[in-house]
Amino acid sequence: MSGGQRLKERCRALLCFVLVAAWEAASGQIRYSIPEEMAKGAFVGNVAKDLGLDTEKISERGVRILAEGRTQYFALNFESGHLYISERVDREELCGRSSNCLLRLEILVQVKLHTVEIEITDINDNAPRFQVEQIELRVRESTATGARFLLPDAEDPDVGINSLQSYQLSDNRHFSLDVQTGADGAKYAELVLEMSLDREKQAVHNLILRALDGGDPLRSGTAQINVVVEDANDNAPIFAQSLYKVNVLEDTPVGSLLVTVNATDLDEGINSQVTYTFRKISEKASSIFHLDAKTGEMTVAQKLDFEECELYETEVQARDGRGLSGRAKVLLNVLDVNDNNPEVTVTSFSSSVPEGSPTGTVIALLKVRDRDSGENGEVTCSIFTHLPFRLQKSYDNFYSLVTDGPLDREQVSEYNVTITARDRGNPPLSTITALSLKILDKNDNPPTFTQTSYAGYIAENNPRGASIFTLEASDPDWGENARVTYSLLPGGEGSESPVSSSISIHSESGAVYALRSFDYEQLRELRFQVQAQDGGSPPLSTNVSVTLWILDQNDNSPEILYPASSRSDGSTGVELAPRSSEPGYLVTKVVAVDADSGQNAWLSYQLLKATEPGLFRVGLQSGEIRTARSVLDKDALKQSLVVLVKDNGQPPLSASVSVTVVLADSLPQILSELSSLSASAAAAAGGGGGAEPQPGLTLYLGIAVASVSGLFFSFLLGLLALRLRRWRNSPLLESGASGNFSGVPVSQFVGIDGVRAFLHSYSQEASLTAGSRKSQILFPVVSCTNTLTAQQAPEKPGSVTEHSKTTKQGEVLPVVIIDHLPSYWHSYHMPSGSPQFHPRCRVFLSFLDSKFRGFLRSGVPSSDF
Repeated sequence: MSGGQRLKERCRALLCFVLVAAWEAASGQIRYSIPEEMAKGAFVGNVAKDLGLDTEKISERGVRILAEGRTQYFALNFESGHLYISERVDREELCGRSSNCLLRLEILVQVKLHTVEIEITDINDNAPRFQVEQIELRVRESTATGARFLLPDAEDPDVGINSLQSYQLSDNRHFSLDVQTGADGAKYAELVLEMSLDREKQAVHNLILRALDGGDPLRSGTAQINVVVEDANDNAPIFAQSLYKVNVLEDTPVGSLLVTVNATDLDEGINSQVTYTFRKISEKASSIFHLDAKTGEMTVAQKLDFEECELYETEVQARDGRGLSGRAKVLLNVLDVNDNNPEVTVTSFSSSVPEGSPTGTVIALLKVRDRDSGENGEVTCSIFTHLPFRLQKSYDNFYSLVTDGPLDREQVSEYNVTITARDRGNPPLSTITALSLKILDKNDNPPTFTQTSYAGYIAENNPRGASIFTLEASDPDWGENARVTYSLLPGGEGSESPVSSSISIHSESGAVYALRSFDYEQLRELRFQVQAQDGGSPPLSTNVSVTLWILDQNDNSPEILYPASSRSDGSTGVELAPRSSEPGYLVTKVVAVDADSGQNAWLSYQLLKATEPGLFRVGLQSGEIRTARSVLDKDALKQSLVVLVKDNGQPPLSASVSVTVVLADSLPQILSELSSLSASAAAAAGGGGGAEPQPGLTLYLGIAVASVSGLFFSFLLGLLALRLRRWRNSPLLESGASGNFSGVPVSQFVGIDGVRAFLHSYSQEASLTAGSRKSQILFPVVSCTNTLTAQQAPEKPGSVTEHSKTTKQGEVLPVVIIDHLPSYWHSYHMPSGSPQFHPRCRVFLSFLDSKFRGFLRSGVPSSDF
């Protein structure tokens, strides 16, 4: 077919298009008429206009097409509301030779159903076609004129005027064509012998048989007839029945015998041998049924299906050996059996529904269909009764799934609704359809902590950012409604600083972290509140109280309060113990404290080092230094003790203090021993012989030798001996010498060796007398004061003056004179009135101060000192 003809045919088909849009109020039907073979996307009808729908809201109203069958031939444009063709429509394929071809579809508008019938009109798109294009006829030459030969029929699947209308035979002298119309309207062509045949003149006659339809344009099909002239065969086969009717169940096994056709021929020999063939059969039926050419038995070649075709109509031809034939019709009626399960189509379905939805909320719309017929096609639907849902029949074969009780997501978050569709066949068949329905959450539950309150512990001196513990709150809701975030509430107890500066909390995990290092000695506990809030709208929250306990660590060494160190080298004052002390005599007591708590603050004392091991002992818990035995004459004057104070922490921390104990019964004895020790040390240093000096004296003698020259040292030694002699002869010292210092409390003053070194290095003149108004001590001004200048000493008692003195070598040295030592002692303890002495001078003044205190405690009047 040329392109012009096709265009002409398409235009003619479109002109034949008739739109019938008639509303029927009772049934709600719309009917359209379209020609077959229209292109995809071709316009069918304006459904929106015919249904009275607004095209702008057509998609919002849930308009859907529900079409039967496996192929969806039509679709709806939601923007324009037009119904258009989505698949090619072949009328012959859909309806065969039926005069009326209707396609039915249903349009669902919300919950209202409309039926649309579309009539498919025929176009001349098929040409007549012979099943056999090569026909061979054998005609005996003795055949009389007027003999008729049945020719194969041409088939045209079109209907009406477009179907087969006539036959034409090519021009010849011997044969003509006679076309007859049967009772069913079918046309049959018979070849009529018009002139006797003469085999000797022409053995074969080649004819062209043409079948014509009445369409526009006209279509035709041809078949070639080869007439072979032979000897006479004047009897055609005759069937026992002209019509065979057979009922067969659709589940009949393949290979089963359906019917046996039988035809007889009165001729003899080869002219009576009959073969059977299908003269007229559809293409589909030819693959389902088999005909035995010799026996005439028709059997099942493929499985039958009632739902595909209920009736098969065929014609069987019996042909003898000389080409004569007869025909008979066979009608096969297929009977239905219950071999199809019900079909459940979910036309609309909401896969989720909010919890708390009211009873009767529509969840899904179902369409139920069974392809069987009669009771085999009657279907009932049901669901399990324990679910909060029920099925209600809407109309025709539609069911609605609705809620039938309260929905709580926290109890059941998802339902699997099983719908059972069962037919009434024997045995019945059923189909199970499962719908998974999720319950949407509402924020109806606040977060809940696992505990009513929390307590955490962290050791002091923790690193910044250390994790303390983790809070946990759960929310039975779902999604954002169950997403819990944690935060600190303002305020808090146990700290002056805000809680936010000490700790932080991770908003997602609830982990609590330390923002600073805690000190148990400053902070023992921290109280605060944490809020857990979900992500719902509006959000719900819960508060919980948290107590954070700070645990002590052994991070403080013991601190020694007494005896306190008074020099930069860490040494303390000198403690006095009489040589007549009995074992157990209390010399002094080491007092220490520890800033830690618990066992970290439990202190123990032990004697780490002593000049005379075994002479002293220290109380393990009290820190008291007592004599362990009596003092022997060989025991040194000066005893150096090192006391270790240790706590009970892990690991333990400790501190030590050096205590100097002088063994003497009186002050003159102390000074006498000091003088003799100095003389022996000087002799050992000058002569290089004698006894080995004690380690303590060697240290101080080394300092003295390095500080002054030998001549200056000899001068000071003589001066000191003169002053000591005068002092020993004084009444005050005599009275003091007769007694002892056993009743005098332990006092602190500088070491004897330090005093001697100080005197040897710095003393230029000293005078101690029993007269309370005449005692003087002179020091070089350059060493003892930072603020006073050399001047004449005033006459005021108790004052400190400066003057100069000329040595034997002619050197002029400034001298400080302390007049009236008791008065100065009072001014020494007055910070506002005390002179600003050099620290090295204050060492000796401290010594005098401590001795003066001892005399006062022993009962000596201050006016006599």
